[in-house]
Amino acid sequence: MIRKLRSGAYRIHARRTDPETGKRCNPGTFDIKQAAQTHERQIAYFKAH
Repeated sequence: MIRKLRSGAYRIHARRTDPETGKRCNPGTFDIKQAAQTHERQIAYFKAH
């Protein structure tokens, strides 16, 4: 899931929470929403193959 930060950047968060910390994993922060969407698709591809 992609969230917009106060700084204007976009951060990808894991959909599931980490059972140890109760927080979501942060796979990356990007300046442009399109870059975040591309990386999210790459993560989904990597997990499926």
